[in-house]
Amino acid sequence: MPLEYAGGGVLAEHAAVRSAVGVFDVSHLGKATVAGPDAAAFVNRCLTNDLGKIQPGQAQYTLLCNERGGVVDDMIAYLKSPDEVFLIPNAANCARVVELLADAAPAEVAVVNQHEAFAVIAVQGTQSDEVLAAAGFPIGHDYMTFVVEDPAGVPVTVCRTGYTGERGYELVVPVEAATSVWDEIAAAGVPYGLRPAGLGARDTLRTEMGYPLHGQDLSPDISPVQARLGWAVGWKKESFFGAEAMRAEKAAGPARLLRGIRAAGRGIPRPGMMVLTSEGEELGVVTSGTFSPTLKFGIGLALVSPQLADGDSVSVDIRGRREPFVVVKPPFVTPGVREP
Repeated sequence: MPLEYAGGGVLAEHAAVRSAVGVFDVSHLGKATVAGPDAAAFVNRCLTNDLGKIQPGQAQYTLLCNERGGVVDDMIAYLKSPDEVFLIPNAANCARVVELLADAAPAEVAVVNQHEAFAVIAVQGTQSDEVLAAAGFPIGHDYMTFVVEDPAGVPVTVCRTGYTGERGYELVVPVEAATSVWDEIAAAGVPYGLRPAGLGARDTLRTEMGYPLHGQDLSPDISPVQARLGWAVGWKKESFFGAEAMRAEKAAGPARLLRGIRAAGRGIPRPGMMVLTSEGEELGVVTSGTFSPTLKFGIGLALVSPQLADGDSVSVDIRGRREPFVVVKPPFVTPGVREP
């Protein structure tokens, strides 16, 4: 996945998604299958969210945590049946996710790394329905549900999800068909202003929505409680990896929380920069930061003292200068068609 495409650029690609449609090759994402008798029940004993709340044909955002409650990875779980779950973790963590689940799995449940077997193509933007319909793919199904289409004998999973905040779909495609599917979508998108979009736009789009990125806003040292992802934890479940530590942290109150910050001046925050009081006292650290192409000023996410509240003024140390910022609740922008 390039940072940006020739003839495009981050700003143009970002704008295309917010106002029309963009297509991302996110085949670097991991893929894994957990299959066997009661495989979904097994996965539910491992991952944080409650698979029991969804039905086959639905997908769910969830997390795999360590015994300290830190996030090993966040992912989407596709519930295919009580005996099969398809997972899309992050690329760098796919092997570790497979290893941890395989070590915990009963003998009759197989956990298989399928990272190289599938490509993932994300079609995102206000015109995503029109483009996919023109390319002959199913559209209009509910958010976080998926449909398996079988054109020309090639099964393509079309899921109503994405990482931009706009209406969109992610297509899981057998790798041998990836090029043809990409070309079909690109051709169908010409009348709708479709642009291929790269990693730069993916990052600015997700930051405008306040979506966390593993390795920055989530990590083995950052828990779902700290990252304000308690909504993705099945607190009433009997067990999941890291449950005891997370429940204790939730009861005691976390020592830090992930919050949004927006510039009150011209500063652009970057990961690793310190968040300070006006007197220079350290409050935390920026985990994600960028210039918002939509808002035309700096925005970011930061792990900071839980005493901070929305509307509080802080500063960020940007190369020795204290630039003014305000604590806010993401999302920072209202997309054309925002997902629930």
